[in-house]
Amino acid sequence: MICNLCPRKCGAVRTAHSGNGFCKMGELPVVARVAPHYGEEPCISGTRGSGTVFFSGCTMRCVYCQNYEISNENGGRTITPERLAECYKELEDKGVHNINLVTADHFAHAVVKSLEIYKPRIPIVYNCSGYTSPKTLNMLDGLVDIYLPDFKYADDFLAVKYSSAPNYVNTAVAAIHEMTFQVGLPQFDDDGIMKKGVIVRHLILPAHTKNSLEVLDIVKRRFGDQVLLSLMCQYIPMGKVSDKDFSRINRKITRREYDKVKLEMMRLNIDGFTQELSSASESYVPKWDFEG
Repeated sequence: MICNLCPRKCGAVRTAHSGNGFCKMGELPVVARVAPHYGEEPCISGTRGSGTVFFSGCTMRCVYCQNYEISNENGGRTITPERLAECYKELEDKGVHNINLVTADHFAHAVVKSLEIYKPRIPIVYNCSGYTSPKTLNMLDGLVDIYLPDFKYADDFLAVKYSSAPNYVNTAVAAIHEMTFQVGLPQFDDDGIMKKGVIVRHLILPAHTKNSLEVLDIVKRRFGDQVLLSLMCQYIPMGKVSDKDFSRINRKITRREYDKVKLEMMRLNIDGFTQELSSASESYVPKWDFEG
């Protein structure tokens, strides 16, 4: 295939097992873990877990990525769309609340095919970086029930410096607009489990509260009550942040930094979720078994 799935529009040649684009992935999906996961927002994980499929590779290059082993080193098991559909069924049979596709933009073609083979009776969650193209989202229209996009940056300079993602801000805003258009306002069942909607996630970076405050302002102005916000303080210095170029983010965030952003979220009356500062622990990073 000639790939233009992500905003980079590489035009890369992707054969079954290899590719020469930014993500370096082939046409067949590569997965690092398929299992119930309990570390998502309460309305996603619930009591029975979220049926997560962690895809390997990524369309971004976050220097602080907690999943560096799979996002940058591309470790995982190559499977077919048919096998991917079987994974959904197996997770569904375990009683999970939903099927959660984590970092799947570069395999969106395979996701669509797998959901055409088997569409679970439970919601499909699309868990992504926010650096997602309209073309990819159009492919997913009618197949995805819940979108979980990141909104990492309000400053394209930071997006390039820390994630090699040019034009991130406009791309993320346009993507979230399309997501809200597709799935509408948040909906929940009687147990508080999300059935449809968009949750925008924002991870606070150390020494960058100004960026976080600007992200909150954009979310409030552009999306209002159309989305929920998940404010995350789980940042831990991993990946390449020990390099001198990234010394400002080579630490956890402080209580003062977190409270500053959290108070602004409250002042703006943005509905959503917050974390305990204790969540900034490596114990929350999934263990990769490279099974699919």
